[in-house]
Amino acid sequence: MNQDLSIIQLVLHASFVVQLVMLLLLAVSIASWAAIFRKIRSLKQVKQLNDDFEREFWSGTSLNDLFAAAAQNARNTGPMERIFASGMREYQKLRERRIQDAGTLLDGARRAMRASFQREMDAVESNLSFLASVGSVSPYVGLFGTVWGIMHAFTGLASLQQVTLATVAPGIAEALVATALGLFAAIPAVIAYNRFARDIDRIANKQETFIEEFSNILQRNLGVHMQTTSPSGH
Repeated sequence: MNQDLSIIQLVLHASFVVQLVMLLLLAVSIASWAAIFRKIRSLKQVKQLNDDFEREFWSGTSLNDLFAAAAQNARNTGPMERIFASGMREYQKLRERRIQDAGTLLDGARRAMRASFQREMDAVESNLSFLASVGSVSPYVGLFGTVWGIMHAFTGLASLQQVTLATVAPGIAEALVATALGLFAAIPAVIAYNRFARDIDRIANKQETFIEEFSNILQRNLGVHMQTTSPSGH
């Protein structure tokens, strides 16, 4: 009896539809774990690159030097550095057009950084929708396999004159394996999704704070520049 009710035997003796559901859930689970490990690695890299750039930014290095370093090493920069580079690029383009209005310069740099911020967040949030779908749909797919398996089991028992627990148990156990696989795929995906969502919110808040701080620095620099270039009354 133990061998007949082992997981392997239950899967092998399940109906074709239930086996198909189990195979689908197993493939989804593997894809989900692969996405989880990729997201862990990518978020760790994003945090490290952002921390490194923020440390360099506040170390006293000039904005022009930071922009030159970001342009030279564009492939290995983090999201925050790319946001900074997009703002500086737009700011310098407007200055090259000899635009002197401080509001226009600041608005242009801020819009460029906001657009870059949105692109970076879209990249950081990739695969989150897949994990959300796995977490919400997998239990229902497993439940479908269970219902189908139970229907198949009771249909096979219809021709028997005497039905006992020993004849019913294997069919029901085979069907319940589908529900177990559905939960096995869904639970890690839900936990990972919630954790990644919190981490991404922190990254977004940090980058939005940087945009405001960098905008304030540009505003102060523009104020100093306007004072030095304005005509003197003496």
